[in-house]
Amino acid sequence: MYDFGYDISDYYTIQPEYGSLEDFEQLISKASVLNIVPNHTSNESEWFLKSSSKDEYYSNWYIWENAHIDDYGRKRPPNNWVSVFRKSAWSYMPSRDQYYLHQFSQSEPDLNYRNPVVAEEMKNVIKYWLEKGIAGMRFGSINYLYETDKDVFGGHFPDEPLTGKSGLGPEDYDYLDHIYTKDQEETYDIVSQFREVFDSITLRDNFTRVMMTLANTGIKNAVRYYGDSIHSGAHIPINNALIDEVTKESDARDIKYVIDRWLSYKPLGKHANWVTGNHDKSRVASRFRPELVDAFNMLVLLLPGIAFTYMGEEIGMVNGFVPWVETKDPLACNTDDPVNFIDVSRDPVRTPFQWSNGKNGGFSTADKTWLPVADGYESLNLAIQRSTVRSHYQVYRTLTNLRKRPAFRLGRYESLALNNEVFAFKRWYNDDTYVVVMNVGKSYQVVNLTAFDLIFGQLEVEVSSVLSSRTYSDNVLANYLDLSADEALVLRMQV
Repeated sequence: MYDFGYDISDYYTIQPEYGSLEDFEQLISKASVLNIVPNHTSNESEWFLKSSSKDEYYSNWYIWENAHIDDYGRKRPPNNWVSVFRKSAWSYMPSRDQYYLHQFSQSEPDLNYRNPVVAEEMKNVIKYWLEKGIAGMRFGSINYLYETDKDVFGGHFPDEPLTGKSGLGPEDYDYLDHIYTKDQEETYDIVSQFREVFDSITLRDNFTRVMMTLANTGIKNAVRYYGDSIHSGAHIPINNALIDEVTKESDARDIKYVIDRWLSYKPLGKHANWVTGNHDKSRVASRFRPELVDAFNMLVLLLPGIAFTYMGEEIGMVNGFVPWVETKDPLACNTDDPVNFIDVSRDPVRTPFQWSNGKNGGFSTADKTWLPVADGYESLNLAIQRSTVRSHYQVYRTLTNLRKRPAFRLGRYESLALNNEVFAFKRWYNDDTYVVVMNVGKSYQVVNLTAFDLIFGQLEVEVSSVLSSRTYSDNVLANYLDLSADEALVLRMQV
């Protein structure tokens, strides 16, 4: 549990702190998608312990490499590869007198997918959990499964080239251009093989099992995880563009570009998906500002495709403060910097969900939670927002019902940046037409919605952001719509 459970010691059992397999079977009746990390195991895994002792069967299950001997006869890492969590991606194992590769923390040795036995075992893991009745899996860090084939380089892994980015040192991940340690061609093939396991069980049970992949990579590589006309890939390659590429400096044109680009790169017939928050990135209310929470929830829930919501975004939770002495995130701890660690720490976005104003935000009755509850939970929590007529939760709940309508499930899409500050998109199906409009700027704006084809006359408010002066069923003019700073509206054409 060094890295939030991403360091898996046994793929076939439940971590005791979480309960038993019987508890798990109760859980999947309500939450039926699992997160799986196929790139690496824990260094406490039986597989790794046997591999590190050169057990004949497991010896080649991980990436082992001989030391580089420097001019003074000292053992050094085999090359310059750097971990995502900073510092060398290689750690020395005395029992083998070799280094093992870990693209993440030292406690997470990378599996060797060039060993076909490893690939088959991971398929068995997938099959095991699908047969337990789960509806799908999210594959994290999928694009790190393969490293370059060292046989192409004379049997030794080559150094990665420098990026030339300023302000970085050899221990920083972005100091190197990772052309040999991620996004390798073989990754797409193994994803296709994983998908075959999903499809075989779906066919057998007549119950669709969904495969999702997450790859921190560019859009051209990301959409390849959909597969092609011959080999199916993931049903849902997770799209983090609204997290990674839209910042507090972004304007309406930037938002339009990021959305339209994914829709244009996505293969025909495949579903888009939208994410504005996850367990690795700052929350919307902190990354932008609290007043824009409703606008971004409108994007996620009403754009064409699948919506993902990270826990807490529906009520506008903010990042918590986790001091250095309580920091758990290995990415932050590896900075060795008790002042600037906060710049990279993921702990602030992982604080407990704020259910109520009770002890620990209603999350736990324990004296101390693993991460502290964020300050301000007494007034920012689900219980209060459920009992309030206008709240982020009430807006979110209304949006989830609205997205069930044909215009949002089946309808067409068109978007416009009406000026630098106002982004809008139109969804329509037959005669049912909606315009979603949001002022992402900090000043009053007036826009003309007749810039969209067949939008004219008056529109009726379906949903309004919490601070908007407008409410349900109010009428607005299409050719003259005034918006206060951060105001977001869902409007319906009157017929």
